[in-house]
Amino acid sequence: MNAIIDEFPQPADLYYLNHAAVAPWPARTARAVERFARENITTGARDYSQWLETERRLRERLARLLNASSRADIALVKNTSEALSFVAFGLDWREGDQIIISDEEFPSNRIVWEALRPRGVEVLQVNLQGGDAEGALLAACTPRTRLMAISAVQYASGLRLDLERLGTGCEQRGVLLCVDAIQQLGALGMDVQSSRCAFAMADGHKWLLGPEGLGVFYCRQDLRERLTLHEYGWHMLEHAGDYDRDDWQPARSARRFECGSPNMLGAMALEASLSLLEEVGMPQVEQALHERVQWLLDGLQDIAGVQLRSVIEREKRAGILTFSLDGWDNRALHERLKAEQVICAQRGGGIRLSPHFYTEPRIIEHTLRLLRQFASE
Repeated sequence: MNAIIDEFPQPADLYYLNHAAVAPWPARTARAVERFARENITTGARDYSQWLETERRLRERLARLLNASSRADIALVKNTSEALSFVAFGLDWREGDQIIISDEEFPSNRIVWEALRPRGVEVLQVNLQGGDAEGALLAACTPRTRLMAISAVQYASGLRLDLERLGTGCEQRGVLLCVDAIQQLGALGMDVQSSRCAFAMADGHKWLLGPEGLGVFYCRQDLRERLTLHEYGWHMLEHAGDYDRDDWQPARSARRFECGSPNMLGAMALEASLSLLEEVGMPQVEQALHERVQWLLDGLQDIAGVQLRSVIEREKRAGILTFSLDGWDNRALHERLKAEQVICAQRGGGIRLSPHFYTEPRIIEHTLRLLRQFASE
């Protein structure tokens, strides 16, 4: 464990519980970026072929994390919103088509679908608080439903959905399942094949411990050509790099969604971050995260005046716990925690805490001690 802690040399008086927003980089990631910068200073792009090898490894790591059938299913994109837009404006919508979302979605997974309303597409929001979120989502489907777009884990409440149940239900109804995986990928295991995902996407800067500006888009093989392309360039071609060729066609792989020059700096960083997750192993990451969330949960439940805004059942949560404290305005409580160097977020009608697998016990204990103190003031 000491070797893992050494990857995150944060100050002793900093208490970082904000991985659901932006995560710190591992030390190896900073070193990878430093090496890349030094290489650019000294030799420029002389060894570009080696850069492409790093990019290939990144695609393979992402394919393994998602349990995609091949790295050909993986596109490297700017962010989750871009990937969602590829789906929203790539499918051939007809007037009267319906899209199912929840009433807890992050704006990126709501606005993009609402933008289709001028085409006659109806967006139905489903309440998730009835005790059977998956059942409610599936019950909302009608013969006109074409797509269900849902977050694997809700950003504010932390509610984790059963993707296999949703995927099976969508398949039975002829509905495509599109999963915003940003709050699950890197925190918990994920399997796009067993969950029958049509599309899945995530950014690198949360649980994957990477940089902003680089994300992943999984597109199932049989659906790639069903998405109309709206961006074109040299990199998305089947014969990318053959600059003198007059004829062209989009790549058969998901690279068809990458129109121009790749984000090599981001690739260097994210590949290094994912190497740590793979070294530790996602089963171990998931177990360690569950232990830390349970520790926080037990402590919060022992504090008088704490109102939990998150589910407490293990199978329905991931790495997020949101709560409020009687007698405290959420903004004031968040500012007080920030002043004490507890890094967290104000979300979902409360304070959101999000540790990761490497979070040290002292960070959790100190945060709980502060909250007990605030509750008694």
